[in-house]
Amino acid sequence: MKLDGVRHIGIVGPGMIGDSLAVLTTGHGYRTTCIARRAEMIPEYKKTYDDYFREMIEQGVMPEGQLAICERYLTYSTDYRDLAGCDVVFECVPEKLELKQEIYARIEEICPDIKAVCSCSSSFVPEVLAGKAGKHKDRIVVTHPFNPAHMVPFFEICGGPATEGGVLEFVKELLESLDRKPVVVKKPAPGFIGNRLQFALWREALNLIESGIADPRDVDTCLMYSFCPRYTSIGIFEHFDNGDLTLNMRTCNNVFPTLSNMKEAPPAITERVARGDLGAKTGMGFYDWRGVDMQAYRKRVNAPYWRFIDWDLPEE
Repeated sequence: MKLDGVRHIGIVGPGMIGDSLAVLTTGHGYRTTCIARRAEMIPEYKKTYDDYFREMIEQGVMPEGQLAICERYLTYSTDYRDLAGCDVVFECVPEKLELKQEIYARIEEICPDIKAVCSCSSSFVPEVLAGKAGKHKDRIVVTHPFNPAHMVPFFEICGGPATEGGVLEFVKELLESLDRKPVVVKKPAPGFIGNRLQFALWREALNLIESGIADPRDVDTCLMYSFCPRYTSIGIFEHFDNGDLTLNMRTCNNVFPTLSNMKEAPPAITERVARGDLGAKTGMGFYDWRGVDMQAYRKRVNAPYWRFIDWDLPEE
């Protein structure tokens, strides 16, 4: 259900995250203005937006004709003045601090009464982002999504020392109105929650192949067919709480000393990068991607998330 008092949402930086956010906001009936830095890119952004909707229609989670309805709520522009009157703006530009701060300065000039400026940064904490802000220092927060944001429900919200509590609550309520599952991080930390967990697992996965214990496909098979499916319906604390914490304590004491504590990327990554094997984009990485049906791969990526799309869609 739409949040009272939110009439206009801005998105600065359509692209991988921005296009997906536009699907999410217009798909919930919010008037949305996307600010592109280059006019010639707008047709590509609109195509991606259309493709997302067509994919949802094909999957049966959207009715026929929904794209035509939702796109009425969407405007593309290169003029920041079109953000005037926005209640909230999502900033989705690349991880360049100077660029982000330049955008915040423009928003502050054009939208002096905005309720929140939400950065989709995955690495900068709010205190750094708001370092040069004036009146908006207390309204700049991080709302870190996982890609694609219209399909993956989780968002992590992080404020800084200057952030007003009411801003965090407003942003949380807005994301909940978009059928997201947001959490408020109690204090900033690099990687926030999701990436810290993901990269802790990634570090040990790399250690397993560096140590000769398993190869990449063994590790992936373990993840796909053992405990990962469990965590789509229960949480890790639920799981271990439901067991015997005495046994858990003993296992921690036996296994923790043997886990990786590497502080930087290991040769398994650096050597591949050095020879230009960057993954799917170059055809070789840990896997051989040459000849892989990428459309089928993307369907596998999206498969667990279709069940989360049950929105209160606009009807006109």
